[in-house]
Amino acid sequence: MAGKTKSRRENWSAATKLVQEGTLRSQFGETSEALFLNSGYVYDSAEEAEARFKGEADGYVYSRYANPTISMFEDRMRALEGAEAARGMASGMAAVAASLLCHLKAGDHVVSGRALFGSCLYIVDDLLPRYGIASTLVDGRDLAAWEAAVQPNTRAFFFETPTNPVLQLVDIEGVAKIAKHANALTIVDNVFATPLGQRPLELGADIVVYSATKHIDGQGRCLGGAVLGPKEFIEETLHTYLKHTGPSLSPFNAWVLLKGLETLPLRVARHCESAARVADLLAEHAAVRRVYYPGREDHPQHALAKKQMAFGGPMVAFEIGDAKEDAFAVLNALELFRISNNLGDAKSLATHPATTTHQRLTPETREELGIYDNTIRLSVGLEDANDLEADIDQALAAAK
Repeated sequence: MAGKTKSRRENWSAATKLVQEGTLRSQFGETSEALFLNSGYVYDSAEEAEARFKGEADGYVYSRYANPTISMFEDRMRALEGAEAARGMASGMAAVAASLLCHLKAGDHVVSGRALFGSCLYIVDDLLPRYGIASTLVDGRDLAAWEAAVQPNTRAFFFETPTNPVLQLVDIEGVAKIAKHANALTIVDNVFATPLGQRPLELGADIVVYSATKHIDGQGRCLGGAVLGPKEFIEETLHTYLKHTGPSLSPFNAWVLLKGLETLPLRVARHCESAARVADLLAEHAAVRRVYYPGREDHPQHALAKKQMAFGGPMVAFEIGDAKEDAFAVLNALELFRISNNLGDAKSLATHPATTTHQRLTPETREELGIYDNTIRLSVGLEDANDLEADIDQALAAAK
C-alpha cells in the first residue's frame, strides 16, 4: 500500500501538490497548516539537546535555522519545482544574495546577464566586487557572449528570464550547457515566469530563486523568498550561510505564503489570460509604439518563449508616445491599474521603470537595455479582463 501511495503522489499535478504537499500536522490534527511563531525549542534532556546540535537527532533547534511552518513552505515549493531541497528566505533579494554569497569567495568570478532588476544589479556589479568577487555583465540573449565571458575562475552564471521590465528572454538550456562546461553553477531568477510557467531545473539550471512576495503570495501581504536546488548545495552550503547570517523567513510570512500557494494555479492562469488580452489591445492602439509580451508572435524571441515557457506570463511592457511626460500622462489617467513598483498582486499595477525600479542606472545603460523614458510596465491582476481593457482604453484616450 505504501508503494502505491508514493506512486500516486509522484503523479500528482502541480495544482494538487500546491494544496496537499508539505503539510505537517501537529497532535491536534488541524486541516490548515499550523502557525508556529516560536523562536526556540525545548529538549527532554541535555543529551537530546547535544544530539540535535551535533545533527545526530532530528528536531528543531532555533527558528533562525529552521521552523515547522517554514519547513512546510519549503517542502511545498520543493515539490512544485521538482527540486531536491529548498530554503525559505526573508525576501526575494535575500534569496538572490544568499544564492551567490554562500557559494562564492574572494578570487571567484561571476558572469551575469546585464538586464537585471536594480537591486540584483547592485549585488552583482557593486557588492560582490567589494569582497573580491569579480563580475562580467553580458547581453543575456547572446550565447556567444556568455561563452566569451568565461574565465578560469568563473564559478557562477546568474540571470533573470523574462527580464525586468521589458521581458527579454535568456536561453536557459543554452546558458546552462556553457556553465556546466565551465564547472560553474547556473542560478536563475524565475520570478516573472512563475514556477508554473517555466521549469529552469528541467532545462539544466542548478539553482532557482524566487521573490515569493510576488505571485506566490499574490496578494501584496508579505515579503518572502526561496532558493531551490540540489540537496548538498541547499542543506549544506546555503543552510550554513543562512543559519549564521540570519536572512530567515518569518514563520508568519511562511504561513501566508503556504496559503497563497494553494491558489497559485488559478491565479496565474487568470493573470496570464488577461495579460495576453491587454498585450493584444495595446498592440492594436495607434499611440503605442511597441509592446513587449513573450506570448505574442511579434516578440523578437517568441520561438524561445514557446520552447521554454508554458505561457506568455502575467507581465506586459509597452512604449507610449516619445517621452516621460507621455508615460506619466497614461499612468496618471489609469483608474484600475494603480501606480506601484510592486508586481504579482491580485490588483493590477503599473510602474515607470526609468524613474523607479531602474532609476539608479545611467540613461545610457537604460537605453542599452531597452528601458526608455516612455516605457511602462504592467503587472496584470485578477480583475475582469473587460474592465482592464476599458481602463487601458480610457487612459490612452485621456492621455492623448
